[in-house]
Amino acid sequence: MSLAHAVVLITGANRGIGLAFAREALARGARVYAGARDPASVQLAGVQPIRLDVTKPDDVLRAARECGDLTHLINNAGVAATGGFLADTALESTRRQLETNFFGPMRMAQAFAPVLARNGGGAILNVLSIATWINRPLLGTYGASKSAAWALTNGLRHELRAQGTLVSALHMGFVDTYLTRGIDMPKSTPEAIVRHALDALEAGAEEILADEATQQVKKSLSLPDAAYLEPVQ
Repeated sequence: MSLAHAVVLITGANRGIGLAFAREALARGARVYAGARDPASVQLAGVQPIRLDVTKPDDVLRAARECGDLTHLINNAGVAATGGFLADTALESTRRQLETNFFGPMRMAQAFAPVLARNGGGAILNVLSIATWINRPLLGTYGASKSAAWALTNGLRHELRAQGTLVSALHMGFVDTYLTRGIDMPKSTPEAIVRHALDALEAGAEEILADEATQQVKKSLSLPDAAYLEPVQ
């Protein structure tokens, strides 16, 4: 599924991983719609910025009308907040993260599935996380939102199979972006994650594990000492 001559929409394309996706998609010969809450914040030549806040149904429906030639949807837009489930602000924080990280991709899939069907099926790539499988106090509520988005991805995969739409999940550990500033942990570059992701998407992969740490965690899930059971050091 080559991206050459594909038409790609990337949510949250104005910075971080989304901007890296936009650059790499252009380099592979795709035409790119760059979705952002503020289109003026998209500073990349060669893309078509569109106003898109995935928490706003009207924005999503308008984008589906404007991007009627779409073949690939990359649900990258996301928010992250630190904290576990017992914090005073946990309920409010979880709702806010679910609105973007779960309901956002769900709205996008509902709006764009008919568009992709008309254009031959194409693909949806949902940007998830190693936190899909590990909920620690640092990113407990964030992890819950990504676990929910993984369930969404798995369900959409089967619902859209008949129309020929590939639905893929991208998982990775910490990436050096604005979302992880202040977190002192080893980090991948956005460019490395995106190259791995698009190579795998073009090869038809349904689950993409973009770094070694994520690969090890996924392998451990069926073991008695699964990574998510390890105590915080």
